[in-house]
Amino acid sequence: MQNKLELRRSLLSSRKALAADQRVLFDRRLSDKILQWWRTEKPASLGVYWPMRGEPDVQQAYAELAALGVQLALPIIIGDDAPLQFVTWTPGEALRKDRFGTDIPAAGNDLIQPQALLIPCLGFNADCFRLGYGGGFYDRTLAREPRPRTLGVSYAFGEVDFSAEGYDIALDAIVTEEATFRPA
Repeated sequence: MQNKLELRRSLLSSRKALAADQRVLFDRRLSDKILQWWRTEKPASLGVYWPMRGEPDVQQAYAELAALGVQLALPIIIGDDAPLQFVTWTPGEALRKDRFGTDIPAAGNDLIQPQALLIPCLGFNADCFRLGYGGGFYDRTLAREPRPRTLGVSYAFGEVDFSAEGYDIALDAIVTEEATFRPA
C-alpha cells in the first residue's frame, strides 16, 4: 500500500497524461452517470465543483441539472480549518479566482446548504473513502450535521488502495466513467 503523498503524485500524473479525446469521452460518460444518479436521488439542491488540476469536467451535467430546476451551488473556502460553505450558482454566471486559485461566483450569491454534494476525487478506495489534495475541506464539511448525500466523481484509474484515517468520511457512492461504487 502506497502512502497518500505518493498516491497523490501518481494520480495527478495519470490525470495530466489523459489524451484530450479520451478526457472528453470520460467526462461525457461521467456526466451521464451523474444524471442517472440524480434521477434516483432527486436532490432539489446540489453542491457541485468547478474543475481544477485536471478534475473531471462534468459541466454538461450541470447545464442539464439546472434546466431540470436543480439549484446548484459552488463551494467557497472561508478559512483554512473551516468546512466549506456553498453559494448559489447558475451555469454561465461569471466566476473569479479566490486566494487558493479556485473559481467561485463573482457576484455575492446566497449561501445555502445543499441536500447533496458532487465531490471530486483524486483517488478513492473500495470502501468509498476519498483521496483529495490533503486540505481536509470536504471531511470537515461532511462532519457537520445535517450531512448531505454525497456522490464522488473520479476517473476509473483513481481506484487505489489506501487506509482511511480517523477523520476520513466515506462517501455514499462514487462514479467513474466505467462503474458506480458503494461502500460494502
